[in-house]
Amino acid sequence: MKSSEVRTLFMGSSEFAIPSLRALVSEGYDLRCAVMQPDRRAGRGARMRSPAAKVEAERLGVPVFQPDSFRDPESLAVLTALEPDLIVVASYGRLLPLDVLDLPRYHVVNVHPSLLPRWRGPSPVAAAILAGDETTGVSIMELIPQMDAGPLLASRPFPVSSTDTAGTLETSLAAKGADLLIETLPGWIDGDLESIPQDESLVTTCPLLAKSNGHLAANMTAIEAERAVRAYDPWPGSFVIYKGHRLAVWRAHVGDLDEGLSPGDLKISEGQPGIVFRGGVLVLDELQRSGSRRVSGEDFLNGERGLLPSSVGLT
Repeated sequence: MKSSEVRTLFMGSSEFAIPSLRALVSEGYDLRCAVMQPDRRAGRGARMRSPAAKVEAERLGVPVFQPDSFRDPESLAVLTALEPDLIVVASYGRLLPLDVLDLPRYHVVNVHPSLLPRWRGPSPVAAAILAGDETTGVSIMELIPQMDAGPLLASRPFPVSSTDTAGTLETSLAAKGADLLIETLPGWIDGDLESIPQDESLVTTCPLLAKSNGHLAANMTAIEAERAVRAYDPWPGSFVIYKGHRLAVWRAHVGDLDEGLSPGDLKISEGQPGIVFRGGVLVLDELQRSGSRRVSGEDFLNGERGLLPSSVGLT
């Protein structure tokens, strides 16, 4: 079947969704609507902010629908009236009810940024970095009511760089996911491709991140703390408590540890501030005080005239 004959709905909200949305448009699918979460207030001014995918959908000329919930019969009726053959999901941000999953002829297909069944859940990119995974990837799967548990249509590995943040890695995976989606859909629609159940014995899960996750912990090793800095960039951001205030840590690396120091102790290491953790020192390459711009560790130390308190607050 030609892509132009496939009545398609797209569901996605975040930046991760954008490459898949663009790819469907580029490949000529009959994209009848882009569904995403409602605009929300955000930032210090609590201004209304649109999902990133909405801005792109409007730029591409794709009609946008932002239901509060599909428990509302009217919202479900909007989707039903579009008579979708296919629904593609990429970072929509909500579990879909069975009434939506049952709508399309070719089922609901999801783009997920991990090699399922590893890292089911809402934070797979951060989870891969936190665990020190050398390889992650993207998966194309059927959606079922259980989170990320549907059978797999395709998957593709992707290396995790030692300098990757959640932001840079997610950007790479979003592009790879869009490519794999476009490669996979024709075989799925034509019936030449069969889905494969996930191996439940290999399942790992990851939780929804909260702002509190960014507070570096005293029980971390220096390697774990460095991974946390990368995994929580751009959100929720890693931080410690310095002189009673939040101090964000945006870039860091692991340095050598002197004997006789305890987790949370501060020292000057390589001409920059460093925090002691188990097994090493987290050398702070880029920092940010609340309400200030980001500065290098060297500039931060110069601003403190080379004088640091004895320790920082860890959780």
